[in-house]
Amino acid sequence: MKHTAATVPSDIEIAQNASMKRITEIAQQLDIEEDEIELYGKYKAKLSLDILKRLENSPNGKVILVTAINPTPAGEGKSTVTVGLGQAMNKLGKKTVIAMREPSLGPTMGLKGGAAGGGYSQVLPMEDINLHFTGDIHAITTANNALAAMIDNHIHQGNLLQIDTRRITWKRVLDLNDRALRKVVIGLGGATQGVPREDGFDITVASEIMAVFCLAKDLKDLKERLSRIVIGYDVNKKPITVKELKVEGALTLLLKDASMPNLVQTMEHTPAIIHGGPFANIAHGCNSVIGTQMAAKLGDYVVTEAGFGADLGAEKFLHIKTPALGFHPEAVVIVATIRAIKMHGGVGKEQLKEENLEALSSGIENVKKHVETIQSFGLPFVIALNEFVTDTEAEIDFVQKWCEAHEIPMALTQVWEKGGEGGVDLAKVVLAELDKGKADYQPLYQVEHSLEEKLNAIAQKVYGATGVELLPSAQKQLQQIIGEGWAHLPICMAKTQYSLSDDAKKLGRPEDFTITIRELKPSVGAGFIVALTGNIMTMPGLPKEPAALKMDVDEQGKAKGIF
Repeated sequence: MKHTAATVPSDIEIAQNASMKRITEIAQQLDIEEDEIELYGKYKAKLSLDILKRLENSPNGKVILVTAINPTPAGEGKSTVTVGLGQAMNKLGKKTVIAMREPSLGPTMGLKGGAAGGGYSQVLPMEDINLHFTGDIHAITTANNALAAMIDNHIHQGNLLQIDTRRITWKRVLDLNDRALRKVVIGLGGATQGVPREDGFDITVASEIMAVFCLAKDLKDLKERLSRIVIGYDVNKKPITVKELKVEGALTLLLKDASMPNLVQTMEHTPAIIHGGPFANIAHGCNSVIGTQMAAKLGDYVVTEAGFGADLGAEKFLHIKTPALGFHPEAVVIVATIRAIKMHGGVGKEQLKEENLEALSSGIENVKKHVETIQSFGLPFVIALNEFVTDTEAEIDFVQKWCEAHEIPMALTQVWEKGGEGGVDLAKVVLAELDKGKADYQPLYQVEHSLEEKLNAIAQKVYGATGVELLPSAQKQLQQIIGEGWAHLPICMAKTQYSLSDDAKKLGRPEDFTITIRELKPSVGAGFIVALTGNIMTMPGLPKEPAALKMDVDEQGKAKGIF
């Protein structure tokens, strides 16, 4: 029986009424040793990197990557399905660990709200995870801004490296949406206040340090990646790195504790490792390599997710994270909802409750494109149709028959309402696909391909575009990147999440379009080239009515309004 909105408590009410086990019990489920866990209260802990050394020769569990169709304001519930599938796998007796990203305060207090799942498929403690958690993102903010301070101090103290103040690319960061900080002027007030120059802020989860943090495999690798970060250029237009500023050691020290993955639990006590959180429409949108590796050593199965749709998070997981990880997913789950499919078919948000098979027939082309993308990587997949109360039997039947006609494995999920039990059918279909052993992972481009070939491969094979067009500024940057020897790096597309194109308004499956590249930004430490398209902002702004307006805390310290 489907719940109606009137009878269902909010996500935070469900989470606050849930019973949690002490985190030491969750660690014992995974055979983690007593000296390998550092407690952050009763229900959160950090895991020692020594676990990876101890289990170095143990086989990896099978990784299941959860992605989605292009998201809509109607909501798809990708994180909810990730949690629900992990719970369902454990219900079936499979030793499963969930690996997810840490939520950013920017979207939590802005438009999107929290990112800890929903309903009866949440990770706990939900309020902590959505707010300050164990301080990892604050540590990344501090490391980023420590580097910024070192750059300006170096210039103030004589500028031995001859840094060109007009060509400093390193920005300060803040883990909040604050459009007023996108462009600022610093160093005003006279000779003792530093050297005046233009600067700006990005959101912390778009910082290259966040990407470095999530792609490093250990502290040594973290330090080496940090040292390679390019902060700007000298007066001769040659790149200046962190290594030349001699601060990679200090930055690594600031990130030492944060580099340990966080262990929490779901509502049904399934272990969850939550670590790192780069944006997927700006950065590479995947949790940390260390966190995923640890989950794979501790569990027989890992359910992990990548941000937004398969055109962003999954593509970046498979081109950027997989090489760093050293192994690939064995299966992919593509989350879709009837509401979102109808929006891609041209229905406005206000009309989504009305049955509309014609819009489903049109919008399902978006689903088909994401299926084709995963197929092109050589990976088996399953459609998870995440059920909502407004879905009609005719609409569900339409999607099921469409999947049957196209020989696409699918399962209806009710994990928001029923927790793990609502994901058992999905888990069984996923396990059946895993048992077939069909995974034959192939990237869509090779490292030796030119940057333009890589850009076109993503645009044509993933987005369905005719190709890319580089604006004059990007063409100039391309030549500099080639000249510096960075052309072997993979591409990280900064693109709207709402459309397969670079225009957020083009829903469904657009045709006959090009992707316009306005800027190419080398992230040498992270190990990729960021290609900025459309009007993507690396510092988002707040909406007219931010989610923060509904947040509060009572006199007993109980949080309200986080969703």
